[in-house]
Amino acid sequence: MKTPEIKVLPTADALARAAAELFVTVGEAAIEMRGQFTVALSGGSTPKAMHHVLASEEFRTQIDWTKVEIFFGDERTVPPEHADSNYHMARETLLSKVPIPGDNVYRMRGEIDPNEAAKEYGQMLKEKFGDGGLDLIYLGMGDDGHTASLFPGTEALHETKHRCVANHVEKLNTWRITMSAPFINRAAQVAILVSGEAKASRLSEVLEGPRDPERLPVQLIQPDPGQLTWLLDSAAAGM
Repeated sequence: MKTPEIKVLPTADALARAAAELFVTVGEAAIEMRGQFTVALSGGSTPKAMHHVLASEEFRTQIDWTKVEIFFGDERTVPPEHADSNYHMARETLLSKVPIPGDNVYRMRGEIDPNEAAKEYGQMLKEKFGDGGLDLIYLGMGDDGHTASLFPGTEALHETKHRCVANHVEKLNTWRITMSAPFINRAAQVAILVSGEAKASRLSEVLEGPRDPERLPVQLIQPDPGQLTWLLDSAAAGM
């Protein structure tokens, strides 16, 4: 298994820019090799900042958006126009601002039964990727060590078969739809974006403490033979 790459950026803005640069670099290489770039987006404030950079005048012309296919690592059980929807955030901050065809965007249907939505999304992933995975998946890390919607102590942490599952999060009294860790780990590259002083102590536990994915689910993310990159700002890195 490859050693993760850890990049510490001086500010949250520099982190967003580094994440956008990775999107372009991996995307251009995938398009050159296969004529297509497959990438999964994440919810949260740090990915949102990356979206703004990608949608900027400087960045949005750096990649052929007609050859980009967008997926989502997880989704809340809300309609696509809801403010809490990861798809809604991506549409408002990125997808509506770049020339990507609508058919190239694959959202999770948070407005239907979560088990049905997960089954539907998982079947689509199976048809598109077979036993393979995406070119690039973006993830965040919560203050509790969760990533995507893989929360501590939840059933989805033990998933070994399905690409996408519905996950009941008791502490939030809600259901989420999420890619499973085994499917995420099939990606050629995974980038975990972490920003802010509030996450510094948890991040230190994740990277330097004992392995305990039941409590720190982000530790499940170990793409093999893919590359795992942590993009951190200095506050999250405890600097």
